[in-house]
Parts: sequence; structure tokens; C-alpha cells
Amino acid sequence: MEAGALSDRYELQDRLGSGGMSTVYQATDRILERTVAVKVLAEHLSDDERFVARFRREALAVAKLIHPNIVQVYDTGVDRGRHYIVMEYIEGKSGAQLLQRHGALGPATTVEIGAQACAGLDFAHRRGIVHRDVKPGNLMIVGGPDGGGEMTVKLTDFGIARAAEQTRITQVGSVVGTAAYLAPEQARGEEAGPATDVYSLGVVLYQFLTGRLPYEGSSLAELAVRQQNERPLAPRTYNDEVSETLSGAVLRSLESDPGRRYGSAEELAQALRDGLAGFDVTLPMEAETPTSPLGDEELATRQLPRTEHRRQAPPPRRRPAPAAAPAPRAAQRRRPGGFGRFIRAVAALIALVAIAAAVAAGVILATDSGPELRDVTGDSVDQVVDELRQLVNDNTQ
Repeated sequence: MEAGALSDRYELQDRLGSGGMSTVYQATDRILERTVAVKVLAEHLSDDERFVARFRREALAVAKLIHPNIVQVYDTGVDRGRHYIVMEYIEGKSGAQLLQRHGALGPATTVEIGAQACAGLDFAHRRGIVHRDVKPGNLMIVGGPDGGGEMTVKLTDFGIARAAEQTRITQVGSVVGTAAYLAPEQARGEEAGPATDVYSLGVVLYQFLTGRLPYEGSSLAELAVRQQNERPLAPRTYNDEVSETLSGAVLRSLESDPGRRYGSAEELAQALRDGLAGFDVTLPMEAETPTSPLGDEELATRQLPRTEHRRQAPPPRRRPAPAAAPAPRAAQRRRPGGFGRFIRAVAALIALVAIAAAVAAGVILATDSGPELRDVTGDSVDQVVDELRQLVNDNTQ
């Protein structure tokens, strides 16, 4: 193998980016005489035989996804212990780069990016492939805000997340992905599905509209408490260019219950267009709005749905009238917030303990600064559990 070449075919040139799992290079395919992008796996992953085997299978599956909104995979191979995949070269910017440069994007641009990303996701979902790691850095954008002219959005990095989910990396309790974009069910270690990608894309769209994340915290534990007990503020709160209806469309994709999100990426795309056009696509509020342990003033409000919405939402639950009870029990029932706080505390503890090991394994957590990320690696599992107990105690007193 010549210096700077893989398999005597792919001549590596400029480094386009790097992360904990791989490094991406611009390269020239000597046989087909075209520019390509080559992703070379990190050395610690190349030494994991199970990861490599699963990664190769996933790469072959993704290579069959030929769609205008998905980065095409051309080839995969290994050269002197270096495992790599060869992909379509995209001469554009990532969503993360756009956030760094602009802070927030306009509603029309955000909806166009979201609709095209949904088209790619829906195509993959219909073929049994879930992305599992949708975030700004995995959206490549040609044209649009920086390039001008017609905009094209392409999803990249299918496959690596799924391969990593099924190796010893996650068998010790870690969670694949960037923590701020993980759906609650992913953080609990449940199986990812199309609704998981809908949630993650909803976080991305919220960030494009506002320049900030829907949930922010100084630790993964605090982030999980917010996800469990709060509804994010409407994007309109931070950007008055965003209509109430578009705000509602994005908020529905962020429902903590997967069954209350959009049923598919295609539904999300249509809801974004409807929201931009002024149609209400929100779900009805529950009979009782959860109370946030971090402050009621931070809860978002929601609109009631319009009757013409394609997907009829379930009616609000009605509680039966309470039966008569002896005086001592009635007095106990009137104690303000006791039972409700206990239930919320238990729910928060269950959700948080489920992801405590993820913190110890070093999950990347998005910070308040927007697209910049930092590693959370200093906390042990015991420290996280202690923190969770303290949070529960603080909110049950």
C-alpha cells in the first residue's frame, strides 16, 4: 500500500472531520476517477471483531439505500488493519456548521431541511433501517443558507450507530449517540424505531429554529429529569418569526411517549409544511399537566387540535368523581401534592437509574453553548446514583 492510499485504490487527501469513532478524508478513487469521502474507523473499534463484523453488515445494508436525501455508500474494505467505508462526497456544510455560523435558521429554511431529512428517513424506515443517531452533524446541506441556490439535504452515518449498539460498547451500559438528541426510550435502553428518529430530528429542528436545545442541563441526570417532567418551551418563545402552529408541529415530535409523536417521518414532514402554512397540528393537553420539579414557569403551553387534522388525537382523559371516604383518608388525600410528587419522584428515579451507567461510560452531552459538545466522563455510577437520590429527595419534601 502506498503512503496515503487504501487498497491501492483510494488516495487519501484532506481530512474532512474526525470524532471518537472515525476520521473522514476526502479521497480520489483511482479506478473510477472521482472524488469520494472515506471514513476510516478508529483504531480501538477496528480491534473489536464483533463491532467490525456488524459494521460491515450494516454498511452493506445501507449501500442499498439509494435515495436523493441519503449519502450513498459505494464500498467497504480493510487495508492493513484499517477498516473503512467509501461514500459519496458532499461539497456542502453540515447542520452543526450552519448552527455555528448562524446560530438559528429561518422557519422556511428549517422546514425545507426537515422535510428533506424526513424523506430520507422514511425511505430507510420502510426498508427496516433506523438511523439511531440523527443530529446536526449527520445532516449534510448543499446550497441553501451558505451555498445559495436550490438546497439539497442528505443524511449520513447510517449503520455505525446500530453496529455499536450491539457490541460490548453498550453491553456495559453505554448509550450510542449524542445525549441531547437521544429519545427517552433510547436512554432507557429500549429498542429504537422510526419514532426514535422522529424525536431526534425534532430536537434538531428545534435547535435550527431557536439556536438552542429544547432541554439543557449541566449533567445527564438533570437532562433526564427535564425530559421526564417538563415540556419544552415553544420555539416561538425564543424566535418570534416562528408561528404558533409551526411551534406546535415541532413540539409534537418531542413527545416523551413515542405513541404521541408522529407515526412516521412522512407525517412529520407534512406536519411541518402544515405548521408553516398556519394549520394547527398539536395534540390535546392531558387532563392534568405535569408539574416540573425545576419550576412551573418553565413549562410550555399547548394548543387544542383543529378538527381537520389528519391524525385524530385521543380525547382528554376524564377522571371519575371520587367516591366518599372516611374523614381521616379524605384529609390525607387533600394534602397538597404528596402523592403526585411521590409518583413523579419514583418515575424520575427509574428513568435516571436506567441511564446512570451511560454517564459512567462517557456519553457526549450537548451544552448550553449550542452546537458545541463536551464529554461527560468524570462521574462514576455511584456518584450518579447519589445525585439522582438527592434530586428525588429535593422534589418530594
